[in-house]
Amino acid sequence: MSQLNEMPNPLHLDGPNDERARATTSFESAVVPLWRQRLRIFLQNKLAIASVVYLVLIVLFCYLGPIIWHSNQTNQAIALNNQTNAAPSLHHLLGTDGSGFDVFGRIMFGGEYSLSLGILAGFITIVVGTIYGMISGFIGGAVDATFMRILDALLSIPLIFLLLSLVTIFPRTSTNLIVIIGVIGWFGNARIIRGDALVIKELEYTQASRAMGAGWWHIVRRHVFPNSVSNVVTVATFAIADAILFLTTLGYLGLGIPAPATDWGTMLNNAAQVQPFYWWQVYPLAAIFILVIVAITYIGEALRDAFEVRLLER
Repeated sequence: MSQLNEMPNPLHLDGPNDERARATTSFESAVVPLWRQRLRIFLQNKLAIASVVYLVLIVLFCYLGPIIWHSNQTNQAIALNNQTNAAPSLHHLLGTDGSGFDVFGRIMFGGEYSLSLGILAGFITIVVGTIYGMISGFIGGAVDATFMRILDALLSIPLIFLLLSLVTIFPRTSTNLIVIIGVIGWFGNARIIRGDALVIKELEYTQASRAMGAGWWHIVRRHVFPNSVSNVVTVATFAIADAILFLTTLGYLGLGIPAPATDWGTMLNNAAQVQPFYWWQVYPLAAIFILVIVAITYIGEALRDAFEVRLLER
């Protein structure tokens, strides 16, 4: 009888249940939210962190710098009172250009236009490319075939030729430059977003939503777009870099923003036409511009890694 009392009760499971509960609780507490995982992956890229810091400094320099460093950048009559092509000094940290404008202040002034127009044109690029790619990939069939043939025809035209043609046809205002750069830069973006839409619309949860009677707008809004947002964010980053590069290219070719406004490409073009060569009109601006493009590229690559599903914890 005493042996029966000493035998363990098979119905008494408090010990194992407690251990299982503690294990489940510790597992749930160990699960890291997706945004923290993505932030951690992004922060592991030291070049991306340095790029973010650099871009923040450039934005502050271009938009807040003129408040501290006062210089005339719009009235050429006043600028001509200064010595033209003057070497750097205490009054002009980076000297003056061929028109007498202070180069240090002009880099800020031109940077406002280059960054603002580049960001706005990049926004148009990603919006148009996302909408076009979503419609083509989600609807499929004849619509997809037609959209892709149109896209193939557009991609067959060299971008620089198309850019120069449109800039020559339409007046070179800031608005027109934003629209022109925006509407010629979405071709490759649309292909990427279309590929996402083709894959996502065939997945099980999308098929289940369609079987339950969900409309196309609901499926796109709740399934297709949220699951392709990683590529949208990454492509948007590169679109901004391309837009700034296109604008600078136009400015260097003499087709940039008309005076009295300016951009970095126009400044480089003006400096290249001055003889003899004055280094302070070229090297500082060229370094700033190249590093801006490189920084945006590094940030885009880090965002691509941060949204990569294979690098996230399950």
